[in-house]
Amino acid sequence: MLTGIQIAVIGGDARQLEIIRKLTDLDAKLSLIGFEQLDHAFTGAVKEKIDEVDFSSKDAIILPVPGTGPDGQIETIFSNEKVYLRKEMLIETPAHCTVYSGISNAYLDNITKLANRRLVQLFSRDDVAIYNSIPTVEGTIMMAIQHTDFTIHGANIAVLGLGRVGMSVARTFQALGAKVKVGARKSEHIARITEMGLTPFYLNDLENEVKDTDICINTIPHLIVTASVISKMPVHTLIIDLASKPGGTDFRYAEKRGVKALLAPGLPGIVAPKTAGQILANVLTQLIKDDMNSEGGI
Repeated sequence: MLTGIQIAVIGGDARQLEIIRKLTDLDAKLSLIGFEQLDHAFTGAVKEKIDEVDFSSKDAIILPVPGTGPDGQIETIFSNEKVYLRKEMLIETPAHCTVYSGISNAYLDNITKLANRRLVQLFSRDDVAIYNSIPTVEGTIMMAIQHTDFTIHGANIAVLGLGRVGMSVARTFQALGAKVKVGARKSEHIARITEMGLTPFYLNDLENEVKDTDICINTIPHLIVTASVISKMPVHTLIIDLASKPGGTDFRYAEKRGVKALLAPGLPGIVAPKTAGQILANVLTQLIKDDMNSEGGI
C-alpha cells in the first residue's frame, strides 16, 4: 500500500488514467494537474491548478510519457490550460522527491539537476520497453494495413534496428508471412537476426537493401532513412518510423519523391491506452514502493 504518500500527477493522455486508478487503489493521495475536463472522479485524488499545488509536501511527481517540451510545457489532453514545470517548483519539493517521466530532454534533465532531484525515465527500462513493444507492434500492423493496397503476407519488409521494438516487429511480421530482413550495425545483432530465421544486413548497405522494399519500418532514433536511401526505394514503399520525435527519416524528401512516410511514436498510447497505462502503472507503483522501503527513500 502507498498510504500517506503524496504524489502530483501532471498532464498526460489516457494512459495516465490507469496510473491514477492504480495509485488511488493503493491509497496514495494525489494532486491531479491538467485534468479539469476529466469527468471521472477518483477517491483520494484532487484536481488542482499547478500554481495552487503545495510542492513542499510531494513525495513524487509523475509526468506524461513525453515528459516536458523544450520550454517546460507539459501535454494536457484533459485541459485547455497551458501547464509548465519549472525548476522553482522542484526546489520546493522535499529532498527525497522523485520525478518520473517516460523519456527526458535537455530541459527536464537540466531542471532536475539544478534542483538536485532524482529523475527516473521509465522508457529506459528494459521491462517497460519490452512490454510496450506489444501494442507498438499491433499499431504498426494496423498502419501497414491501412496505408497499403497489398497484403503483409508475401511483402518485402525491411526493419531497421534490432532493439527491443525492432525484434518484436521483425518476429511478428515474419509470423504474418512477410519476407523480413533486418538491418543492424553490430555483428552480434547480425548473428541474432540469422538465428531468428530472418535475413540480416549491415546498415552500411541500406541503400542497396531497400531497392525491392514494400514496407520499411525504422526503430532507430537517428537520421538513417536519408534522402539518398529514399531515392533508391520503389515509389510504392511505405515508411513507418517508430523512433521518438523527430524520427529517423527525411520526411521532406519522402514527400517530394511521393513516398508515403509516417512518423508514429507513442503508438501504445494511441492503439491501446488502457494496456499501455497498466504497464506504466505496474512499474511505477513498484518503483515507488521500492523507494519507500529503501534507506533514505520516501
